[in-house]
Amino acid sequence: MKALVLEKPGTPDTLLMAEMPLPQPEAGEIRVKVHAVGLNPVDYKVAASGFSTWSYPFILGLDVAGVVDAVSADVTEWQIGDKVYYHGNLSKPGGYAEYTNANVLAVAPLPEGISFAEVAAIPCAGFTAYHALHRRLHIQSGQTILIHGGAGGVGGFGVQLASLAGLEVITTSSQGNFDYVQKLGANHLIDYQNEDVVARVKEITEGRGVDAILDTVSSETATTCFEMLAFNGGIACIAGLPDFSKFKPFSIAASIHEIALGGAYLSGYKKAIQDLGKIAREMGELVSGNKINPMLTEVISLEEIPEALNRLKGRHVRGKIVAEIG
Repeated sequence: MKALVLEKPGTPDTLLMAEMPLPQPEAGEIRVKVHAVGLNPVDYKVAASGFSTWSYPFILGLDVAGVVDAVSADVTEWQIGDKVYYHGNLSKPGGYAEYTNANVLAVAPLPEGISFAEVAAIPCAGFTAYHALHRRLHIQSGQTILIHGGAGGVGGFGVQLASLAGLEVITTSSQGNFDYVQKLGANHLIDYQNEDVVARVKEITEGRGVDAILDTVSSETATTCFEMLAFNGGIACIAGLPDFSKFKPFSIAASIHEIALGGAYLSGYKKAIQDLGKIAREMGELVSGNKINPMLTEVISLEEIPEALNRLKGRHVRGKIVAEIG
């Protein structure tokens, strides 16, 4: 099969087109003929360092949508020809290829009326936002939430999910993305390049702070979240935990959550992997029902992935990029 491979740890520029053996599904797996694969920052981040279980050449790509092509002998819940999508296992070869294997526990059916490209835009970013807001922060209608980076993948899904759940949504973005994030459901917009984010959040909340924060930026940004959180508030961090030396105990009674979606596979915890499949079904229903926009902003080819990953690395890509393969 044709695949885009990493021959050793490196930058997106080092990815090469190659012919690779067709993968054979192991116990509990299906083989998927890939029709579309989503691009995510984790791809270039992990490519730079590699992973302990990888053997080279290795195939990246976590967000896969396609058609079941083969099943292992113990699999009964999926049949050849089924249309599926899922968030893949970082430690195993992925979807930057014509075929790849998937753990059946994490797989969900293609949502009705949604294309392969649209659904491939959802998993990593969409499931992360969903997990952070509904599984960890337990958001509720009437609360106020701050979402850092509302024009990005996780941030954009977070804005939509929070708005859908009835929260007052504050988000940071560049001024050029104000219209975009407002259409996603943001109520208050902060230009992080030219405004004092902490001061603006205090102004918007009349000094109280927010009930929840989704930080998609960095450990440094997560640390500033302590200053903007209301009593009993929670922070979900996807890009590094805050510096706890800056946290004043017995003050705001904060809850801090580390979000590591792919850790479900590495944990070996069956229920955690099954929850990826459950979130996939729930997100699929929201997209199919036109309640969530998959934010697909660009469709490219397999060969164009390295250049697109470099643009992602620059942190100024709006929405999601997906490569169509089959």
